[in-house]
Amino acid sequence: MYEKITPPDTGEKITFSDGEPIVPDNPIIPFIRGDGTGVDLWPATERVIDAAVAKAYGGDRQISWFKIYAGDEACEQYGTYQYLPEDTLTAIREYGVAIKGPLTTPIGGGIRSLNVALRQINDLYTCVRPCRYYPGTPSPHKHPEQLDVIIYRENTEDIYLGIEWREGTEIAQKLIDTLNNELIPATPEHGKKQIRLDSGIGIKPISKTGSQRLVRRAIKHALRLPKNKQMVTLVHKGNIMKYTEGAFRDWGYELATTEFREECITERESWILGNKEHKPDISLEDNARQVEPGFDALTPEKRQEICDEVKGVLEALWESHGNGKWKDKIMVNDRIADSIFQQIQTRPSEYSILATMNLNGDYLSDAAAAMVGGLGMGPGANIGDTCAVFEATHGTAPKHAGLDRVNPGSLILSGVMMLEYMGWQEAADLIKKGLGAAISNREVTYDLARLMEPPAEPLKCSEFAEAIIRNF
Repeated sequence: MYEKITPPDTGEKITFSDGEPIVPDNPIIPFIRGDGTGVDLWPATERVIDAAVAKAYGGDRQISWFKIYAGDEACEQYGTYQYLPEDTLTAIREYGVAIKGPLTTPIGGGIRSLNVALRQINDLYTCVRPCRYYPGTPSPHKHPEQLDVIIYRENTEDIYLGIEWREGTEIAQKLIDTLNNELIPATPEHGKKQIRLDSGIGIKPISKTGSQRLVRRAIKHALRLPKNKQMVTLVHKGNIMKYTEGAFRDWGYELATTEFREECITERESWILGNKEHKPDISLEDNARQVEPGFDALTPEKRQEICDEVKGVLEALWESHGNGKWKDKIMVNDRIADSIFQQIQTRPSEYSILATMNLNGDYLSDAAAAMVGGLGMGPGANIGDTCAVFEATHGTAPKHAGLDRVNPGSLILSGVMMLEYMGWQEAADLIKKGLGAAISNREVTYDLARLMEPPAEPLKCSEFAEAIIRNF
């Protein structure tokens, strides 16, 4: 089956049922060491995960690690430009769950991004990026502990699909000509808009299928959270891109109010129900006036439309969600993308799960990670219905490779996410406890040590791993 790799002699495969993993007590898990500092990060991570599993389960559970290759290390094994060999893709598909260090794609490799390729080839449509604060971690914010969010980023669509054409190419010129002379004039809402002839062209597809399967996973995650954290916020720029990002918002609401009707309430529905709870005899018109800003300035037709909306919500939901019962449901709301960047800094405690498209999610997850200590402390997962890959979220930092000094926190916390995904919560909790205690004790690598007041004496990468284990 494989050209240059051999699976372990012991262990079993993880399988899937209805999109959820079925995990044996001795799973085989492929790992990609990673480029650059992966040479330091992976041994530290493996040591911590194995120690946590051993302590939590006393030998009843154990991971059999399966080394596979991607990036520069793959080229050494398989030949020039073989950054993502078929062996690796087969192993990930075959064994279901994998973990990887940071990868880089050298110029001239023919692959835009190894990370993006892994996601698209395996249809890992959900990127999950938790951002929470561990006490003692240096942060530029006064109260980073108030931020505890999980970002659900769509992984396979939007501009990351990579369908674009360079300025001046024949196809780009044909597309511009067709758009300018046929398609734009045929759509009255576009008026006399024209695309400049010296433009590059990119395509931004957002589908109902892709949007709703992401939001579905976000809502299912919210169901597992404490009641005070059961909120899903749809992040979009739908005020400008109405038929892509605006559609993402609309499709998200549609899913929440059909497939999860008993479990969910939208923010707007909560206003309508809350108005009636506050004033039982409130008229439909007064309720609508409180829900819709500028109600009295609207056309009669628009006012009637909002009154009909209020009536429909009360008739459909009062019995099941009224009289305060909606407060125990998952709150689904939406925020404009530029606004949410401000609000996670000024009102971070108001948010829990942020569901968004690919590009917005890329920006947002890195910004949120910066608030709680940077990408060195930011884990990530890429999850589909039959496969999941957990990964460090930072770059390869090749100038630090082999020096045993970089922070392994991102990859270790990605391992925590992997254990939680597998249902091995006891081992995951040990690592989180050990990591938090090590940081509180100022037992950290140089990137965190130099930012502490006063600066701490830095540990090596391997020493930080041992400090985490000591603090289980």
